[in-house]
Amino acid sequence: MTDGVVDVATIEALIETACRAPSLHNSQPWKWVIDGKKVHLYADDERLLPITDNSGRQLSISCGAALDHLRVAAAGTDLDSHITRFPDPGAPDLLATVEFQPAAKTSEEDRTRAKAILHRRTDRLVFLPPRDWQKVSAVLHDIAIGYDARVEEIPPRRRAELAHVSHRAAALHRYDSTYKAELQWWTGRSTLPDGIPVTAVPSRAEASRVPFGRAFPVAEKQPMHRVEVGVDRSQILVLTTPSDSREDWLRCGEALSTILLECTARGLATCPLTHMTELPDSRSLIREMLTGSGVPQVIVRVGSASAWTADPLTPRRPLADVLTVRPTAG
Repeated sequence: MTDGVVDVATIEALIETACRAPSLHNSQPWKWVIDGKKVHLYADDERLLPITDNSGRQLSISCGAALDHLRVAAAGTDLDSHITRFPDPGAPDLLATVEFQPAAKTSEEDRTRAKAILHRRTDRLVFLPPRDWQKVSAVLHDIAIGYDARVEEIPPRRRAELAHVSHRAAALHRYDSTYKAELQWWTGRSTLPDGIPVTAVPSRAEASRVPFGRAFPVAEKQPMHRVEVGVDRSQILVLTTPSDSREDWLRCGEALSTILLECTARGLATCPLTHMTELPDSRSLIREMLTGSGVPQVIVRVGSASAWTADPLTPRRPLADVLTVRPTAG
């Protein structure tokens, strides 16, 4: 950094870290452009999943998570981020523009969340109840409010209802060959830099212990993990927004990012779920379980979980595939 100007190499490193953000089926539907002092985040519509996500809801949420990962990564290196969302009405695929400046002060919280980026993963196995939940819950509620969103908790007495909604969503897709083909395309990859690797998909026996998960194609011969846990005892959160606009979706993704990183920093496991919020009927059923009037966008399981594998984190596309650096004048 020279005279408060962040050099391109630093920005590239921050973007590479931001790309660790979660996305629907690890589709990574974002494009970045460095243009002088500014970073532009674009939606990559070529990576829209047209059957699963025909509205673009999950694409926008995924990009919001990447945007917030960028902010968190920058904060971890003593940089403040000035974010302008949807800066050009004539360019709907331009989701945000970011400018950096030296931070007056970086909190230990910022540094801890930034470190958590490289440890966060989606864990689809059974969880024990999250430790110290009362304190964690209060922090997560405050995080959501900062993004004009809200966190609601599904009480234990309504878990069976939520499981019914999940099974209903699966049933609606049971005979949808196009949905199944799309899901199959993105699942069980082993050598590609996107999609969900086979090691991240639970076996059928394991999936049956988590009644809220998406029904993925499974590998029957995978070994069982966390056999000592029994049934899932995670805390179920619903992240809602005031309305259902593209900006709501983007901000929801930002809130989701910080919530996941906060949980990771506290040693908790997480699993975002979107198959129940992709369908209007399912969203309506979930909305009936909530006390507020917000629109359900993402469900998140949070819990305690022992480490079970040394498998690497899910893959990411090479930076050169998602980043363009525009030459500066002069």
